[in-house]
Amino acid sequence: MLSTGALRAHLLAARLAGPVATSREVSLRSYRLFAARDPRVTLGLDPGRGWGERELLRLMADKCGVSGDPAHVAGPDVIDPERTMAGLDAFAGRLADAAVRGAPVLFGTGHPHRLLGFYAALADALSAVGCTVLTPAQGRRIDITTRFGVRTYNLDYVRGVALVREPGARVPGGGTGAHTHSPLPLRVALEAAADARGPLPELVVGDHGWVCGAGQLGIEAIGLADTDDPALFVGEAEGRVAVAVPLDDAVRSAYYLPLTRYVLNRACLSQ
Repeated sequence: MLSTGALRAHLLAARLAGPVATSREVSLRSYRLFAARDPRVTLGLDPGRGWGERELLRLMADKCGVSGDPAHVAGPDVIDPERTMAGLDAFAGRLADAAVRGAPVLFGTGHPHRLLGFYAALADALSAVGCTVLTPAQGRRIDITTRFGVRTYNLDYVRGVALVREPGARVPGGGTGAHTHSPLPLRVALEAAADARGPLPELVVGDHGWVCGAGQLGIEAIGLADTDDPALFVGEAEGRVAVAVPLDDAVRSAYYLPLTRYVLNRACLSQ
C-alpha cells in the first residue's frame, strides 16, 4: 500500500496539492460569481443561505488551505496536501460503505480527459464486489448552455463512467468527451433511471455538476474539486455533499494513478 508519506510527496511533486496550476485570480473570480449565484459556478447547488466573497474565502481557506488573506490576489493558488489526504481517506470510507451494502452507484465526470481513468478504476472495483454501476440514458441528447451559447451533447459511458461528448465527435463508448460543469447530465440520467423503474443511485461519485446536482437532490455524493470549485465545498459545509476532496483536477491523467491505488487500498477494494 502507498504510504501516507509517499502519497504526500506525490501530491506535491505532481502539483496535485501545494502550489497548483489554478491561479489565485481564477479562484477569486469563482468566489465572486458564486456569491452572485451564477449557475456556471453553483453547479446545480442551491445554497441554503447567502455566501459572501469574504465568507467563501474563509471557507476555502479552511477546506483547501488556500490563503485566507483577501489582499492576496495574484499568483498560483495553494492546496494543503494534508487536507487532500484527509479528503481521500473520507472518500475511500464512503466507497467502502457502498461496497459493504452493495449499493447502486453512478459515476460521472466533467473532466473526462483527466479523471476518467481514476473513476473507471473505482467503478471496476465496486462492480467486482457486487455493486451495480448504473448507466442510464446512454446516448441521450442534452442541450447545455455554455459561454458559447447552447450546445448539444450526447450522454455516453466509458467503463461505467458518464460523460458528455459532441455528436459525432468519437464512437460511443470510446475515447474521452467534453469538459462541462453542468448538472443537466446528472438530472437526465436520474430521470431515465426513474422512467425505466430501475435502481436509483445510492451514491454518486464524480465532480462538478455530477456531485452538486446529486447532493442538491439528497443523494449521497462524493467528489474531487479544485480551488475554483467552491460549490462542492459549500455543499459539504451545508451537509449536502458528503465528501469534497481538494486537489488540482486538471493535471495529467497518469498523475492520478497513485491516488487510485491509495483509495482502493483504504476502501479494501484492491484486487
